[in-house]
Order: sequence, then C-alpha cells, then structure tokens
Amino acid sequence: MEKIASFCVDHDRLVPGIYLSRIDGDVVTYDIRMRYPNRPPFLENAAMHTIEHLFATFARNSEYKDQIIYFGPMGCRTGFYFLTRGMSHEEVIRLIQKIFAEIAEYSGEIPGCTSKECGNYLEHDLEGAKKEAKKFLPVIEGWTPEKLAYC
Repeated sequence: MEKIASFCVDHDRLVPGIYLSRIDGDVVTYDIRMRYPNRPPFLENAAMHTIEHLFATFARNSEYKDQIIYFGPMGCRTGFYFLTRGMSHEEVIRLIQKIFAEIAEYSGEIPGCTSKECGNYLEHDLEGAKKEAKKFLPVIEGWTPEKLAYC
C-alpha cells in the first residue's frame, strides 16, 4: 500500500507549531502540533477532549463558520487537524491564534458536554485545556504562512 502523507513527515524533526498538512481539491488540512512527537508527556485525553469541544464551537461560530470543515485530535495526542476551505493561510493562522487565546481565558460550561451531546461527556478537563492553550500561544505568536512548511 502507498504510505499516507502524514506518515511521510519526519516526526524526529517536527516541532510544535502550525503546518500545512495537505490540500485535497479545495479542502486544506492544517496540522496544529502542540507537542513534540515521541516525547512524553503527551496531551492528556480529558484536556484534548475539552480543547476539541471549545475550538470546534468557537470556529463554527466565527465569521468563517461556513469555511470550517473539521477540527479533531490526532491519535498520537500531540495535536489536532483543522480542515478548512476558502480561507487564506493568514486567515487560518489568525483564527487559530484567536481561538487558542479564547480557550486560554474561557470560563463557563463546556459546550456539548452532556450525555445527549457527547459520547464521553464525563472525560473533560477545562483547567487542563486552558493550561495547554496558554502554553501553546507563545509558540504560535507571530506565526506566518512561510512557517507552515514542515521542517
């Protein structure tokens, strides 16, 4: 079988940041890499789950809501994939920065956090999500489209 694109990235050299993972027609996939691959500690499941709920909610309620395809976690627990269409790289970077800043300061109920809305509603960690967002913000501060290429 052919190796998929994400397995062709040299994870031994990859550092936290925002990367252009792939382009499929008009859908652009971004790699939001919050942790170094293969270097524990990895993102905790509960904090990742909360980041997923908050980011997806904020993105789908933003001015770009019609351009958001998907936001979800990587199985390796080092980050997330963000799929968009019809947005410039600059717009995507600004949106990611804005949303992580919102997560870092969020207080209130976690959106979609009931048994009717979520398949694992008991596994959330708002304080952990806020901590991870605060830690990631300096990494992506000043990020530009030129930095989207994998190292």
